[in-house]
Amino acid sequence: MIPYGKQNISKEDIESVVKVLNSDFLTQGPQVPLFEKAVSGYCGSEYSVAVNSATSALHISCLALGLQEGDLLWTSPNSFVASANCALYCGAKVDFVDIDPLTYNISVEELEKKLINAKLDDKLPKIVIPVHFAGQSCDMKKIKSLGDEYGFSIIEDASHAIGSHYLDKAVGGCQYSDIAVFSFHPVKIITTAEGGIATTNSNELAQKMDLYRSHGITRDEALMRGKSDGSWYYQQISLGFNYRMTELQAALGISQLNRLDDFVSKRHVLKKRYDKLLERLPLIKPYQSLSCYSALHLYPIKLDLAKNFPNNREQIFNALRENDIGVNVHYIPIHLQPYYKNLGFKYGDFPNTELYYENVLTLPLFAHMTFKQQDKIVSALTNILL
Repeated sequence: MIPYGKQNISKEDIESVVKVLNSDFLTQGPQVPLFEKAVSGYCGSEYSVAVNSATSALHISCLALGLQEGDLLWTSPNSFVASANCALYCGAKVDFVDIDPLTYNISVEELEKKLINAKLDDKLPKIVIPVHFAGQSCDMKKIKSLGDEYGFSIIEDASHAIGSHYLDKAVGGCQYSDIAVFSFHPVKIITTAEGGIATTNSNELAQKMDLYRSHGITRDEALMRGKSDGSWYYQQISLGFNYRMTELQAALGISQLNRLDDFVSKRHVLKKRYDKLLERLPLIKPYQSLSCYSALHLYPIKLDLAKNFPNNREQIFNALRENDIGVNVHYIPIHLQPYYKNLGFKYGDFPNTELYYENVLTLPLFAHMTFKQQDKIVSALTNILL
């Protein structure tokens, strides 16, 4: 089976993890801060806070920005459920903004319309989470402008976008946001097995996220309430969680980060080859904005099902799977999940997202995919569609 995404583990990666296994530290040691420093150095952020998943990073980002019961968070319905769930963890309410039919990212035009109406109803969001779908950055400059006008904070869900650039600067530098979040799940651009990180340029937000990831506990006397009892002393000063990243994960991340640009470059070679090989097929290839250099986490195609009758998307999906091609679908709209339907969302709420979902297939794409594997994918798809 050719998977839709797959990690690339080198000898150096393995050696970095084994070295930690032979060290004195498996959890809280030197590797995590080294990884945080390396990510900040790559992205151009002042601070990074590493955690055990991007979901955890989204959660502590919301907490650090003060999201609470009675507040509203808006995000894209074209994402994994974690982009919305993080608000519910804080007791806040969630709403969505429909996507741009070209980029599949949150539509700035729809966002502005929704903000105008929300201001009239006194229901403005406290936080907006743009999702950099498939590695392509949202139009962050315009979103930041709206944030300044309407008073909301911004968390970039950049889970797909480590190695991406927007307006010639690395995503994660937070030029147009308060916090950016990356995922290091094995199917992402680089991996720490599981893991995530939040970058920011705010010392206050970094301190808060540091507390929230580790039970709300500090050993920093400057943050304590009253005098320390001694060098062994610590205080819990807020309610936090056990979201810490391990030394093993961080060591793998440091090693993987050394090959990040190479991984992204190879994805671009494969993407250009897909674009050429798929030219004569009745489908829409993914659009790439000139303002963004995408990390190309995914290669989603939109099928023109009207031209493929009697085939439907499920038949095409199953036929490819029977050919050992691990196609996937990204994403089932969040608002159509049963849990969110129970919150009042329904089909028809976000038509661009729904139309996209009904026609999309994600073709396999990973850095070490061979041309032979790619040829097999295109050949099978051609036989089905033509």
